[in-house]
Amino acid sequence: MKIESKQSALKVGVLFGGVSPEHEVSVISSMQAMAALDREKYHPVPVYIAKDGRWYTGDELSDLERYSDLVSLLETATRVMPVKGELGKLLLMPVEQKRFGIRRPESISVDVVLVGLHGGAGENGSIQGLLESQNVPYTGSGVFASALGMDKVITKQICRAEGVPVVDYMAFRESKWAGSEEAVLERCIESLGLPLIVKPARLGSSIGISKAATREELDRAIEEAFRYDDKVIVEQAVQNLIELNCSVLGTADDAQASVLEQPVSSDQLLTFGDKYMRGSSGKGKTPDATEGMASLERLIPAPVADGISERARAIAVRIFQLFECAGVARVDLMMNEETGQLYFNEINTIPGSFSFYLWEPTGVPFSELLDRMIQIALQNHFDSNRRVTTYDVNLLSAKDLKGLKISK
Repeated sequence: MKIESKQSALKVGVLFGGVSPEHEVSVISSMQAMAALDREKYHPVPVYIAKDGRWYTGDELSDLERYSDLVSLLETATRVMPVKGELGKLLLMPVEQKRFGIRRPESISVDVVLVGLHGGAGENGSIQGLLESQNVPYTGSGVFASALGMDKVITKQICRAEGVPVVDYMAFRESKWAGSEEAVLERCIESLGLPLIVKPARLGSSIGISKAATREELDRAIEEAFRYDDKVIVEQAVQNLIELNCSVLGTADDAQASVLEQPVSSDQLLTFGDKYMRGSSGKGKTPDATEGMASLERLIPAPVADGISERARAIAVRIFQLFECAGVARVDLMMNEETGQLYFNEINTIPGSFSFYLWEPTGVPFSELLDRMIQIALQNHFDSNRRVTTYDVNLLSAKDLKGLKISK
């Protein structure tokens, strides 16, 4: 797919892929975004991070069908390294100036980065820290909120301290599990009962999540979760469970909630397959990309009472602002259908498909959602650059260092 935009359009580096179990999900989300960007305002520049951590760019990376032969695709793409450019721009510099005797393209400068990474370093604050160190504007939450949002244990601790309801849980590292399996299993069952939900503490897209109704299933579920993370969270299962998700858009000072969705799972536990491998509901189709999170079978708006909807949306906004998020995020809640009790489940600071399907019913099309995200990123970058970050004093001058001895 050849990318065509107005010559005056802002260059948006769309960053996707990454070293993460959610790599393919990120590719789908970003293909959707590139297809939806307003070409009158923005020129998308695909920036793909391969599973080995290498960065690539090139128009061919915006064609989803090419990813079926990744080796061939990366042979034609340009491997680059990110370098700080002038005036807050990110410079994508080719690693090889020539290849097979052919001169590689010149460096590409992008004005703002649309972060479409899911999980791993792309969502835990690492990439955000890299971009901030280069003074580059980027979409989504900053380092602080990204790091918080990635850890299911820390988020629950903060929410509980702030009076936001969460289910009872236990968390432990692999070092506490290994060699003490029977004791840990006993504590989990004695404290929380059965059935239980077991999750890797710092992963999304329902990867590594299991439901355990017996001691043997709990043992297997914990071992499975440790395949993905060295910290695991074991939660009390919510009875009469309904899952409710709400997207939030804005900043820590000014945020608004979308409509609610009720995901429809093939079982009581929403799996990776439910989220990404099942058929579409027919809404929210985006050209030139598969549907990602938009393919999940869901009820929009969620068929719940107005009072419950208002409470859920208020909780979502409160959590978004409590964690000082920015751009678009999705807050996942759980509800006991019989009692109406709501519980915070987790926050996704870079939600699959950027939750565009939750904003379309409110009159905000995907292109406008992306526009708002980019404008928030640019405004946050402008505000940040107004602050004092250095002093015009050289403490390393000859005068200040006079008489200073440095021992070996």
